[in-house]
Amino acid sequence: MAQSDTKKIFFENLSGAGKAIAVLTSGGDAQGMNAAVRAVVRMGLYVGAKVYFIREGYQGMVDGGENITEAKWESVSSMLQVGGTVIGSARCKDFRTHEGRLKAALNLVKLGITNLCVIGGDGSLTGANLFREEWSGLLAELVEQGSIEQQSVQTYSALHIVGMVGSIDNDFCGTDMTIGTDSALHRIIEVVDAIMTTAQSHQRTFVLEVMGRHCGYLALVSALACGADWVLIPEMPPEDGWEEKMCQKLSANRAVMKRLNIIIVAEGAIDHNNKPITTDCIKDLVVKCLGFDTRVTILGHVQRGGTPSAFDRILASRMGVEAVLALLETTANTPACVVSLCGNQSVRLPLMECVQMTQEVQKAMDEKKFEEAVKLRGRSFENNLKTYKLLAHRKPESELPTSNFNVAVLNVGAPAAGMNAAVRSAVRVGISEGHKMFAVNDGFEGFYKGQIKEIKWSDVGGWTGQGGSLLGTKRTLPAKHVGKIAEQMRTHNINALLVIGGFEAFLSLLELLTARGKYEEFCVPMVMVPATVSNNIPGSDLSIGADTALNAITTTCDRIKQSASGTKRRVFIIETMGGYCGYLATVAGLAAGADAAYIYEEPFDIRDLQANVEHLTEKMKTSIQRGLVLRNENSNDNYTTDFIYQLYSEEGKGVFDCRKNVLGHMQQGGAPSPFDRNFGTKISAKAMHWVTKKLVETFRQGRVFANTEDSCCLLGMRRRALIFQPVVQLKGETDFVHRIPKEQWWLKLRPLMKILAKYKTSYDVSDSGQLEHVVHNQPKDSDASVAM
Repeated sequence: MAQSDTKKIFFENLSGAGKAIAVLTSGGDAQGMNAAVRAVVRMGLYVGAKVYFIREGYQGMVDGGENITEAKWESVSSMLQVGGTVIGSARCKDFRTHEGRLKAALNLVKLGITNLCVIGGDGSLTGANLFREEWSGLLAELVEQGSIEQQSVQTYSALHIVGMVGSIDNDFCGTDMTIGTDSALHRIIEVVDAIMTTAQSHQRTFVLEVMGRHCGYLALVSALACGADWVLIPEMPPEDGWEEKMCQKLSANRAVMKRLNIIIVAEGAIDHNNKPITTDCIKDLVVKCLGFDTRVTILGHVQRGGTPSAFDRILASRMGVEAVLALLETTANTPACVVSLCGNQSVRLPLMECVQMTQEVQKAMDEKKFEEAVKLRGRSFENNLKTYKLLAHRKPESELPTSNFNVAVLNVGAPAAGMNAAVRSAVRVGISEGHKMFAVNDGFEGFYKGQIKEIKWSDVGGWTGQGGSLLGTKRTLPAKHVGKIAEQMRTHNINALLVIGGFEAFLSLLELLTARGKYEEFCVPMVMVPATVSNNIPGSDLSIGADTALNAITTTCDRIKQSASGTKRRVFIIETMGGYCGYLATVAGLAAGADAAYIYEEPFDIRDLQANVEHLTEKMKTSIQRGLVLRNENSNDNYTTDFIYQLYSEEGKGVFDCRKNVLGHMQQGGAPSPFDRNFGTKISAKAMHWVTKKLVETFRQGRVFANTEDSCCLLGMRRRALIFQPVVQLKGETDFVHRIPKEQWWLKLRPLMKILAKYKTSYDVSDSGQLEHVVHNQPKDSDASVAM
């Protein structure tokens, strides 16, 4: 990191010396809150501020005493993987009164606290803003009462508030994902996947109720992630006669040999007359009309519990650090803000603008303006709803457009969880747009061998939750077989290609682009959707499969660290996959609380290794019992995992012992995470819409002819948006020798990981969030729920 840019040297620009920051969690708990608390405490201490816990939310602030305690570095050790909130949360009636807020102000002034980081929902954040607005008046009252000196009014004249939204409901406008939402989706999908096996055995229909209060996000996204037959949400009540349509849909699915039905109901689901729709009502309807064996499962507080997902830990850690930055930069005139994530970028939004828009959603629903309510929920919610309708409900043949185009879809490279969801989405969107869809087995190897067949709507039923690649995938590149592939393209009259895969898929499109000069069969629209656990594709910040791999690594690290619980001090050396790309090692290191992560992109030598050992030794001599070191598999030819293990073992003698683990292909296996299912579904649907558009544009004189650069693209996530980029333009951004992009956004997370592990390092604030207005926070092409 460049040291010349003074803005990048964090502690030279922003100092917390003399400042006091307090952190509290309020309202309902959510997985990931502890990661946020940990990040606020450690970043606050890093910049020289005093940091305090306020236990039991606003109740602790009102009661004071032992509820407000100073936090030390070790206070937040071993809490990253713990669900809920270890500092407690409570709904506080006292804080709603003026007298309660007066007591709270006195307790804060006594300790010199004028910076509050509030983690909670819209009610908690609204209360914080009211407290801030009343602050000067409260201090004046305290002076009148003789509780504080006049000098204190001048010293503590302004109260600064920064909010982080912690709620599994994801009902807060302005932020793509609230802390806890992804973990709640994990709990829901785990239950749905388990229920599917028993439902299939007995040919049953299951009706599941999920949480969310008046927001249907959890129900909608879990329905999208598991391919549910029907979903009921409060923002879009079903039309009149929905009961008959639902029963027809369930019956039609059984008619094509589907052995189960899944119906997901949001707890706040209503009809057009605002009458609640309950799970028992749905069950009775299905039994009465169809006679299907039907069961009801209410998930309840299971959704709030358990270990936070990797996504929630990373989100909470990034937001916690951003909250401290925002507090240090705030002035008396700065409005209270919420730190948030839009796409893949940190943003700061005025708190009350977000609250007001959130309240407008409920107002629109109360006034039966349901389409407006969906729009107010945000572009991500709207896209999720459109995508679900498109994939779950097939139009009658008579209503489908007739394009007479043939589109082939194939997987290339190593398998990645979420590939099957992407294929299902492509096939169903393609059929909905009138195309004939063809599946190619075993990548380009199967292509030149003629392993191509038409794939129908029902053929991809149940694919969303399947790991690996059901089409089969190979690393074979097309260059040696372009003649045979062109022949197969001609034989099957293939008019467009959708390639889902990793770096080999990127290379394949470059080779097919070159082959256009010799074979006109390749002058067709071609698009690539990135899918690889390594997340090493140029032109995209994220790839399908990477989130599942991160969760596998994080969960394994949690278990490995727990294995040393109650024993002597121990350091674990873990090797991750990724080729030369250090994404998995770095981001999993942040999610699992690693002390170091060795990667190819950040060269290291023996002095760095020695410094890391010494650093760990110092930490072990205090109260830290376990250490975690991650190493990317190709980070260095000489400093291998064995070498690092032996070095740590030797240098740590008498202080800690060592163990090593090579995680291997378990990182590629397993059912895809909710994130990868939905990312794969949405990005693939967008790719198919692009294919349709290009086919129409390039159809001339009875055939498709596309030979421009922009007809061979990669669809990638760039900061806030999904963008189509010609593959030839991405060549300059690519290190082909090491199969990685030349610039990678996640490298900016490495200083954050080091700071949270108690290293002194510089921190780049040039990319930190800037205060924006909520109405402008999402660009036209943003797909919000693909945020990291």
